[in-house]
Amino acid sequence: MPGENLTRDEAHERARLLTVDSYEVALDLRTAVDPADTGDGEGPRTFGSRTTIRFRCAEPGADSFADLVAPRVTSVTLNGRELDPAAVFDGARIALEGLAEENVLVVDARCAFSRTGEGLHRFVDPEDGQVYLYTQYEPADARRVFANFEQPDLKAPFTFSVTAPADWTVLSNGEAAAPEPAEGGAAVWRFVPTRPISTYITAIVAGPYHVERDHYRRSLEDGTVLEIPLGALCRASLAKHFDADDIFTVTKQGLDFFHDHFDYPYPFGKYDQAFVPEYNIGAMENPGCVTFREEFVFRGKVTRAAYENRANVILHEMAHMWFGDLVTMEWWDDLWLKESFADFMGAFSLVEATRFTEGWITFANRRKAWAYRADQLPSTHPVTADIRDLEDAKLNFDGITYAKGASVLKQLVAYVGRDAFLEGARRYFKRHAYGNTRLADLLSVLEETSGRDMTAWAQSWLQTAGVNVLTPQATYDAADRVTELAIMQEADPALPTLRPHRVAVGLYRRVEAGGPLVRYARAEVDVTGQRTVVAELAGAERPELILVNDDDLTYCKVRFDADSLDTLRRHLGDLTDPLARALCWSALWNLTRDGLMPARDYLDLVLRFAGAETDIGVLQMLHVWARGALVHYAAPEWRERGGRALAEGALRELRLAEPGSGHQLAWARFFAQAASDDADLQLLTGLLDGTARIDGLDVDQELRWTFLETLAGQGVADESVLAAELRRDDTASGKRHQVRCLAARPSAEVKAEAWAVVVESDALSNALVEATIAGFDQPGQRELLAPYAPRYFAVIEDVWRTRSIEIAMAIVRGLFPALQDDPTTLEAADVWLAAHEDAAPALRRLVIEARDDLARALRAQECDARAVV
Repeated sequence: MPGENLTRDEAHERARLLTVDSYEVALDLRTAVDPADTGDGEGPRTFGSRTTIRFRCAEPGADSFADLVAPRVTSVTLNGRELDPAAVFDGARIALEGLAEENVLVVDARCAFSRTGEGLHRFVDPEDGQVYLYTQYEPADARRVFANFEQPDLKAPFTFSVTAPADWTVLSNGEAAAPEPAEGGAAVWRFVPTRPISTYITAIVAGPYHVERDHYRRSLEDGTVLEIPLGALCRASLAKHFDADDIFTVTKQGLDFFHDHFDYPYPFGKYDQAFVPEYNIGAMENPGCVTFREEFVFRGKVTRAAYENRANVILHEMAHMWFGDLVTMEWWDDLWLKESFADFMGAFSLVEATRFTEGWITFANRRKAWAYRADQLPSTHPVTADIRDLEDAKLNFDGITYAKGASVLKQLVAYVGRDAFLEGARRYFKRHAYGNTRLADLLSVLEETSGRDMTAWAQSWLQTAGVNVLTPQATYDAADRVTELAIMQEADPALPTLRPHRVAVGLYRRVEAGGPLVRYARAEVDVTGQRTVVAELAGAERPELILVNDDDLTYCKVRFDADSLDTLRRHLGDLTDPLARALCWSALWNLTRDGLMPARDYLDLVLRFAGAETDIGVLQMLHVWARGALVHYAAPEWRERGGRALAEGALRELRLAEPGSGHQLAWARFFAQAASDDADLQLLTGLLDGTARIDGLDVDQELRWTFLETLAGQGVADESVLAAELRRDDTASGKRHQVRCLAARPSAEVKAEAWAVVVESDALSNALVEATIAGFDQPGQRELLAPYAPRYFAVIEDVWRTRSIEIAMAIVRGLFPALQDDPTTLEAADVWLAAHEDAAPALRRLVIEARDDLARALRAQECDARAVV
């Protein structure tokens, strides 16, 4: 990635000098479908890009630069003066010398279509040969499509025009006039100017997409009517699976919710949602043209949790229309100003506006697990992070910026009150519409609406890193009543901040032997310092379980006293409240990750109680954690025995699950992951060929590939079997699945081929890189993968230097030899870090994080090895 970085200091200086008045961007995309144009000689396939930027300079005569990453620039004109492209363009920047007070820059370039999901991505559908395009820019890839000033605080209106095949659908952020005919069977789409927005949220979607239309209508308080045209798009070959009606339902529910609570009408005209192929992330909040990964178009049966997740993502992106698009952070330091709010508002609106009223359970169980992991890594950072450059920014789209920040906002609502929080948001939008903000701008409106001093709260929660641990400590009298219940707060010595926590403490017991475990007392308290007494619960009858952070009001790790932990070991399944149960599962998982509970004990709890779990999202998370506990945290000498127990338990629950239910599907997938002996593999084979049957289980195409990955990894399904399956499912999804299964086969030659095609070649698209890595890294093939540990450390610096950041991140993360879980791998990581102190900070961060995960795994394995067999 030479020359492509941008530092915060450079961005601040450029923002001090420049004010951007407008962009006009004309893209000629006809080469996307031209079979004769496969690239410039040995270079990539390109398209025409012409950009006109009108901007002012506060210091006439000063120098600055524009951003552009392109194979070739054909002309550069500044204020009517032709500049020599070879002299002013270095591959990433265009030097601008001697600026006037008012300036016009015109850049003609040949920009490259992307195969990595960065910039303008080009995809050819294997089913019908059709070409699809879409853009993805965050944080700084608009410069791969048009010349610009690539930083969030240089907002401007954008006017796009696109030349493309006349039979395509072409979308951007705003509405377009009717396309005008152009030569060669093409047409030109001219879009209305946008409102002032940042470069990273501009968008183009183009191709023969299947489009469905609807509209949203709402009467406003001033007597006017707000009309929002709605669109939903996917590839034509996916149309038969596209449930646009449900997408529109959630969209309208979200628009109702945000209009009810934000008091600021949706500001960007239309609202299109495009589900696009080979997408690197979940979704992107481009105003008026939101993009999603097309895996949200479900090709087979999925659980309710999958629909809930899709609805949450739809609402998360919609919240960004206000938090992020209307009001944007000044620099990536305050990325949380949009992502934390969108994560919180996504869950908030999901629960209050849609059918997914269990959304806070998912938030507590799944999203916060992401945050807890990130907040215990050596790379942890405050919610308001120190982002020195664009590479830092790329890596900070993490569990802290999203899920911890959202958890902190949930705590803030408990602290200042819901009404004050929402009124602060309303003032924030009105005060800073179409502008850029910092942390202080948000705090000032919250101080106004809540009457509280937000400085201390922000210092504790936003400007310091780490997660606190809260543990109950209780004493009882002779009558078995509480004499005192206190909450003990701890912090990592390296991150010693003890924060103020508004928490609920719940007391649980069984009313009768064998009955459910229910809450009979609850108190809310402000926890401060090392020890806080919960006076309200003095005198309560002795509980069997004390649950700190009941109702999940704060962000913390929860521990249990000895009696409570013993209760959970015997009666976890008797907890009737699903949120309380989810919080207990989460706390038990944290104990396992922290090396305080043997992995085999955690797996025993899963085997005994997961079958009764009613929340499908929690169940699927338990499956993920159980798999992780076996693969990474179980003592190596116990792994085989633990794996058999998991496989047998999964099959038992699969047969017991209600036929046709989401629980049955979840257990089928988990059984496929755990299957290992001949009987298991024979059953999977029989389910595929129809010689075996489980009542109610529909083995659709997606489930077939799940079974085949296991069979391929065990050496049962060979290349011919996988080729036959691809003929059955000759689609983009089928190709990804086949590539993953091929790389999973237990052969040294297979592993060498997979390594070479990912590491030593850039022939694969981003989606196929991801699939190959997933297949390569099989937990049951540790010995086969051992030779690649030293090779990993030998190549990663070159990978980082030569590949795009998205692909480099996938390789560095995905191929770290975590399965070589012994001290020698830890030592190899330490040797590399010591020898590469001058390596790119973002690369070092990825290696440090992976090394820490491995060190944690080794500590957990030591804990498990000490367990009584």
